[in-house]
Amino acid sequence: MRTVISSIIGAALLAAFAAVGSGLISGVYEQTKEPIAAAERAAEARQLLEIFPTQTHDNQLIDDTFALPADGPLLALREETSGYRARMNGAVTGVILPATARDGYSGDIRLLVGIDRSGSIAGVRVLSHRETPGLGDKVELKKSPWILSFDSKTLEAPSSDGWAVKKDGGEFDAFTGATVTPRAVVSAVKSALDYAQTHKQDLFELVEEDAS
Repeated sequence: MRTVISSIIGAALLAAFAAVGSGLISGVYEQTKEPIAAAERAAEARQLLEIFPTQTHDNQLIDDTFALPADGPLLALREETSGYRARMNGAVTGVILPATARDGYSGDIRLLVGIDRSGSIAGVRVLSHRETPGLGDKVELKKSPWILSFDSKTLEAPSSDGWAVKKDGGEFDAFTGATVTPRAVVSAVKSALDYAQTHKQDLFELVEEDAS
């Protein structure tokens, strides 16, 4: 009988500790989720402004959004994601498209690709990746200026063959010991340009005669 009572008491204590622990975890989550979300939003807003600085638009980029579906053939998004529009006096002067390079060395590389009204790249930034430190992580601007090599590029310049790393006959540098990562990013950026060209009228809110 004493053994049974001890077992019951032990089980009750374990259940009580589990309930307290669960409550503490839930409380910490509730207290931190809003600050974390605010910090993520602020970081994203800073990256948007790196692509389209304040002098290029008069709207709040982070608030001027449009929905992009998951699993499209060009942007390769894992889930529905927001794109952004830059405006001046109400007219759309540029868009920022999220894009995913699913063929990174260590998994997905999530990008923001800014494209102006003429079809020229305003800037590219990496949102997240798991590439090898000291090698593939050079896609980050804070690690190397390589990502700036996309600035002002279009579908026509370079040519279609030029949209590849130099090892594959293209115009973009690869990294020593890490060709897979830049190859994946170049392909994803080119696909984002293709998407912008295909959906130009909707993205830039053009009337039909201006869409050509």
